[in-house]
Amino acid sequence: MSETLILTRRDVRELLGLDECIAAVESAFRLHAEGKSLAPGVLAVPARDGGFHIKAAGLDLGQRRYFAAKTNANFSSNPSRHGLPAIQGVVVLCDADDGRPLAVMDSIEVTIRRTAAATAVAAKFLARQDSATATVCGCGSQGREQLRALTRVLPLARVHAWDADEAAARTYARELSDELGIEITPARELAAAVRASDVCVTCTPSRTAFLKREHVRPGTFVAAVGADSPDKQELEPRLLAEALLVVDVLEQCATIGELHHALDAGALTREAVHAELADVLTGRRPGRQSDQEITIFDSTGTALQDVAAAVVVYEKAAAQGKGVRLSLGE
Repeated sequence: MSETLILTRRDVRELLGLDECIAAVESAFRLHAEGKSLAPGVLAVPARDGGFHIKAAGLDLGQRRYFAAKTNANFSSNPSRHGLPAIQGVVVLCDADDGRPLAVMDSIEVTIRRTAAATAVAAKFLARQDSATATVCGCGSQGREQLRALTRVLPLARVHAWDADEAAARTYARELSDELGIEITPARELAAAVRASDVCVTCTPSRTAFLKREHVRPGTFVAAVGADSPDKQELEPRLLAEALLVVDVLEQCATIGELHHALDAGALTREAVHAELADVLTGRRPGRQSDQEITIFDSTGTALQDVAAAVVVYEKAAAQGKGVRLSLGE
């Protein structure tokens, strides 16, 4: 009977480096464009005060084919009410040829890092490569990882940190300034911060659009990360309608992303979406075409990213003897 690796959040954190996660996520989107994937799917189940989603996909990495299914619970009030993470769950990684469960791992670090990695990959093609100033909306764990990832691909020197909780923005600015060695200041007025920025990342649990078209100057790259269920929204539809819009997965964004709200508002059609990220990476569709374009990446998070990150964790854990091995079939 084959054994399955059980990996904790600490194991995942130690094994999944940000740079290798960025490379793995970029490779996953390219493989998807080349037809070397099991098409990603998502199932959402609402619950009182939150909800669950299951995301699944597979990747053909040449030497081996993998499948992963991630079950995540999203309860945004958890930190304040119960002292628990807002997002928690597990990833099950399987051999896609015979179905064997290879690993079961905590999903928190996988989700945080693969989401930030996708923003970094999109920024390479959609942001101006001289982008020096960014605004990060949402100063939690995801907002921190988003900035770390962006500094890997853009020459950022100044950052405005904005959060509904001003204390969180102050803590973010102090701690990330020390860690990254760049100037980070809390932003009291979001509009002014975004107008002074080349890049804006939104990663909040907002249910109401707060980033307006008039906030965003020509040439800005916006990564919309927070909307991953039908009730979440951060960008007003007019902003999407007047920008070059790239999505991670079209059908998924049309159901649970910022695109979903723009379609409902009649601000644009599916045909108006410029491209999926995979098509931009492989050159089927161009990325940024001028320094004056506003570009938007609608990032709902795809299981392609989860598979890519989980494979990195599993292969390193197996090589280094990390984790606990169990025979689940006994």
